[in-house]
Amino acid sequence: MSTRDSKSGRAAGSIGQPQPGQDEGSATFGAFVRKPGGRRVATDVSSGRVSSGTQTDGAIEPVEALPEDAVEVGFIADAYGLKGWVKIVPHAGGKQGGDALLSAKRWWLVKGRERKSARCMQSKVHADTIVARLDGCDDRDLAMSLKGHTVHIARSDFPKLASEDEFYWVDLLGLDVENEAGVALGRVADLIDNGAHSILRIEYPDTSKDGTPITGERLIPFVGVYVKTVDRAAKRIVVDWDADF
Repeated sequence: MSTRDSKSGRAAGSIGQPQPGQDEGSATFGAFVRKPGGRRVATDVSSGRVSSGTQTDGAIEPVEALPEDAVEVGFIADAYGLKGWVKIVPHAGGKQGGDALLSAKRWWLVKGRERKSARCMQSKVHADTIVARLDGCDDRDLAMSLKGHTVHIARSDFPKLASEDEFYWVDLLGLDVENEAGVALGRVADLIDNGAHSILRIEYPDTSKDGTPITGERLIPFVGVYVKTVDRAAKRIVVDWDADF
């Protein structure tokens, strides 16, 4: 997960290269991170509330737009079984934050210009994927017709994290980073999961040796020894990190 895509310069894995149906540069769910680092195991949730402001319960229906707080969390890779279940590859991995997919009962499906609203009746972890039963999708042919759609849920439907020291990746993207001396280090462009903990990938304006403007990069482990405060309201992260690193 810590490998890099040499073409795009983005982290491969959780929120790196766009998946089928995903627009280039769109923010996806990613995992959650904990300071000083940890994991959350997804659980099977087969019932729950439907987001406020969504369509009424029912079958898969076309919609004009997604909610303003919609976040891409994965994509439908295949049908599962013969009774209309679908298999979803979550961007965070089935057991690394995929519980957001398991808790939300209203999904939005996107493929090209198509926008659909779907009620999730049941979902559960299946190996490294998540399988789900959507209202109105009752056979394998219908499930196959959804292959390639990206899955979005409302950020307001994400499970509440247990601690103030836990954060979803999507909430860290775009935050400004500075060190304890007040020196600006850049902005969070991505996160990488190296297996032990998450790493902030920070971009900042720089110049090459010949004076050409370029984008510099810093990688800072998201652990307590380096990350001192995360202020989402102020859109700022303070770290113990030298600007020359």
